[in-house]
Amino acid sequence: MTEFAPDAGLHKNRKLKDALLQHKALSKAGFSERLFGMLFSGLVYPQIWEDPDIDMEAMELQPHHRIVTIGSGGCNMLAYLSQNPASIDVVDLNRHHIALNKLKLAAFRLLPGHADLVRFFGTPNVSANSQAYDQFIAPRLDPATAAYWDGRDMYGRRRVTVFNRNIYKTGLLGRFIGAAHVLARLHGVRLAKMTEARTVREQRQFFDDEIAPIFDKPMVRWLLGRKSSLFGLGIPPQQYDELASLAGDDSISGVLKHRLEKLACHFPMRDNYFAWQAFARCYAGQHQGPLPTYLRPEHYAAIRANADRVDVHHANFTELLASKPAASRDRYILLDAQDWMTDEQLNDLWAEITRTAREGARVIFRTAAEKSIIEGRLSPAIREQWVYFEERSQELNARDRSAIYGGFHIYGKKA
Repeated sequence: MTEFAPDAGLHKNRKLKDALLQHKALSKAGFSERLFGMLFSGLVYPQIWEDPDIDMEAMELQPHHRIVTIGSGGCNMLAYLSQNPASIDVVDLNRHHIALNKLKLAAFRLLPGHADLVRFFGTPNVSANSQAYDQFIAPRLDPATAAYWDGRDMYGRRRVTVFNRNIYKTGLLGRFIGAAHVLARLHGVRLAKMTEARTVREQRQFFDDEIAPIFDKPMVRWLLGRKSSLFGLGIPPQQYDELASLAGDDSISGVLKHRLEKLACHFPMRDNYFAWQAFARCYAGQHQGPLPTYLRPEHYAAIRANADRVDVHHANFTELLASKPAASRDRYILLDAQDWMTDEQLNDLWAEITRTAREGARVIFRTAAEKSIIEGRLSPAIREQWVYFEERSQELNARDRSAIYGGFHIYGKKA
C-alpha cells in the first residue's frame, strides 16, 4: 500500500490552479485581441494624431526624396507634399483609411479652390459638402473609392454625407473623444471651455482645477485599468502594456493625465489644432485658431500640384517594400505601428527597410512608452547599419503638439 503524502495533493492542486489561471489569462488576452480587431476594422482615425511639422523637421525633406508612410487619416501624407518630394507611397490595411486618403487627394485635385477644401474637411455642419462631392469629385474619382463614399452607413445614409455633419465625431477615435466628454460632464466639467482660454496660463489653470482631478476619481481609475478602455484611441493590448510599464500603480491614469497635461498646457490653443480636436471636437473657426498643416493656405498650391505623386496601397509596410528595388527609398514613417509587432515582424520590416534604403535614408516613428521599441530586438546585422539620433529625437518629441506619445525616434542609414 502506497503511503499518502499530504503535500502531493496540495502541489497537484496548486499546479491545477496555476494552469486554470494561465488559461483564463490567455482567454482574456485572446478576447481583448479579437475585440480590438473587430473595432479596428471600421474607420479608426478621421484625422491623424502625429504632428506633421515635427515629422518634416525630422526628415529634412528634399525634392529628390521618395517616401513610404502609413496612411491613417491622410493628413500627414498631404502635409509632406508641401515640401515637393519626388513620390510618396501610402500603405494601410484599413479600407476606410484607404478611401479617406484617396478622397483627400482627389479633393485637392478637383475642388475649385482652397476655401472649398476648408469647408469640406475643416468646417462642421456644411450641408452643401456632399453636393460639392457630387459635382466636382465623384465624376473623376476611381470606381472603388466612389463606390465606398456612395455606399451606405449603418443608418442608411450615404457615407459622403458625413462631411455635411462632422466627420471628426465619427470613427473609433472620434467616438472615444466623445465618450471622454460625457465622462467629464458626469464629473461636472465641460471640456470645451478649454477653447475659451486666451493664454497658456489660463489653459493651465483650467487643467489643474477642472481636468486633472478627474483622473483621481475611483471610477475613472477603475475604467483606465481595463485594456479595452483605450481601444478607442487605437491602442491595442500590446501597446497598453507599453503604457502600463510607465505607471507606478495598478492604473495608467497618471500616465494619461501627464500626456493630456502636455496637450492642454504646453502649447497655446491658438497654435495647436490637436488640442482643438480633443477639447472642441472640431478645428477652430476663422481667426480662433490654426488649421491643420495640410489645410493652411500657404501650402495649398504645392499640395495640389503634387497630389499625383502619391500612390495609395492596400497593403502592409513590409509587403510593399518587398516589391520595391534595392536602394530606392529615402524616408520611412512608421507612426506607432511597431508597438504592436513581434520580434519576427520587426526584423522582417527592418530587413526590407535596410534593403530598400538609400544612403542617408531616415526612419521616424513614435512609441507609447519613452524608449525606442527596436533597441535590443533587431538582429545585430540590421541594427549596426543604422544610427539613432537620440538627442534630436528627444528635442522634437518635446515639441510634438499631438502630445499623446511617450517617444519620438529618428534613425539614419549609415554610409
